[in-house]
Amino acid sequence: MARRSAVGRGRDTAVVEETPAPGRALASSADPWDVPEPDRRRGRSGGDSRAGRWGGSGGRWWVWVGRAILWAVILVILVNGVRAPFERFTAEESATPSAPKPGKSAQFPSSAAGAFALQFASVYLNFDQKNAAAREAQLRPFLPDGADGQFGWNRVGGLQVQSVQVAGVDVRDANNATVTLLARSQDKWLRLAVPVYADTAGSLVVSARPALLPPPTKALLPQNRVQDRDTALEAELQPFLGTFFQAYASSNQSALSRFSDGTTITGLANTVTFVQVKEVVAPKGPSGERTVTATVVWQLTGGGELEQSYQLIMKKGTTWLVRDIRGTTETNGS
Repeated sequence: MARRSAVGRGRDTAVVEETPAPGRALASSADPWDVPEPDRRRGRSGGDSRAGRWGGSGGRWWVWVGRAILWAVILVILVNGVRAPFERFTAEESATPSAPKPGKSAQFPSSAAGAFALQFASVYLNFDQKNAAAREAQLRPFLPDGADGQFGWNRVGGLQVQSVQVAGVDVRDANNATVTLLARSQDKWLRLAVPVYADTAGSLVVSARPALLPPPTKALLPQNRVQDRDTALEAELQPFLGTFFQAYASSNQSALSRFSDGTTITGLANTVTFVQVKEVVAPKGPSGERTVTATVVWQLTGGGELEQSYQLIMKKGTTWLVRDIRGTTETNGS
């Protein structure tokens, strides 16, 4: 018999009987240190709380991982549930077009300032040293308090304009703008810049002395006369348009209805008398529809004659008909 310290039993010692029981041989594979079968069963069934239980803590972290994943899923669901109504609300707001913010030109009363400057210029650009006092009285409603009554004129000489027109309004901010005017004095064109101030109530005043600027320059037209003309169609339309414009001059609705392609053409109501169609320009194009230019000679009251150019949209049925008539922008009109 031998004594050894039993592993897993603390201070207990195990007595191993090495002498086999009578009639039995000692098995070579038997482990003298194995726990007896009753002890094993007792450990599994709870006899010894330490037997049959895994005492390590290495698997506990899986529990915490599972809990973390569960809480993450719950948080995602909560966040999405709270965010969804706000997203729908903001989407509806973005779908509704917001009113555009008014610019500085929308805030400044441009139309009123143009009319105001026009009335001012009609007085400012007409003066005579014999009527200086009357001019000063007429200017007073347009000028700021304390300004020179003649607004820069030295009361010598004179100026007279035949017409004044508003050419544009240059808005600087919500209260200030420069109104540009075109005026004609005999054979000269004048361009006048008038500074206008508008307060929040809409009241206006000429805020500073005006300035004369160079008149507009004359533009040069491009040389783009029709090169590929349909001379056969021009010859065909010449007599037709002669009859049409004769009815057009007198507003003969019965005749005009026969010449029109279902559109209503009113005519000139005998303000002029038809003389002739001087020229027809028809570029080549589709056989069923063309846009042509016609130069017409009118006789005015008193016997004078005036040439004018028209653009006509022609439609071909059994014969050519006029769908529309208007002024032309073609530079090749005679």
